[in-house]
Amino acid sequence: MEYNTQQRVLPLPEYGRSIQNMVDHALTLEDRAERQRCANTIINIMGNMFPHLRDVPDFKHKLWDHLAIMSDFKLDIDFPYEIIKKDNLYTKPEVIPYPSSKIRYRHYGRTLEKMIKLAADYPEGEEKKQLIALIANHMKKSFMNWNKDNVDDRKIFEDLKEYSKGAIQIDEDSLRLMETKAILYRKTKPNNNPRRYSKQ
Repeated sequence: MEYNTQQRVLPLPEYGRSIQNMVDHALTLEDRAERQRCANTIINIMGNMFPHLRDVPDFKHKLWDHLAIMSDFKLDIDFPYEIIKKDNLYTKPEVIPYPSSKIRYRHYGRTLEKMIKLAADYPEGEEKKQLIALIANHMKKSFMNWNKDNVDDRKIFEDLKEYSKGAIQIDEDSLRLMETKAILYRKTKPNNNPRRYSKQ
């Protein structure tokens, strides 16, 4: 008895060895018309294996690509689509550029750094004060996610001053941040739906 582990590795194991055997059989057919009919039948069987993907765009195209891959691109038939090239099958994707700049304080994150810069350049007025208050409270919550102990508001104000290069200078007299207990309560408070439905 020959186990699957002793047989050759399948190029697309998600289709199983039976489909691969059908493709191998199609390669042995000398008559081109018969080979084409065999390929069409194999595609229909492959499609029936994934009925939930029938409405996905280019699903049929992918099936024909897979058939070509399973035949090692040796199946001589009329493909209804332009098939992927063998040389393009194993090409590496382009390297995604990753930000090289360091985050000063990781618990605040890069987005908060950008928000502070925008707030520093914001026109003076009530909106700027509200924006700074929101940022400072968010900094406190982020700090508490990283450090579970009680956080001193002065530390938040110092970090805000440092991030803004001195453009934003506030203290406990000019801005009162959320209490630590209030932040912890919001984290543990269950998200109950306050709506009540009346009986019909």
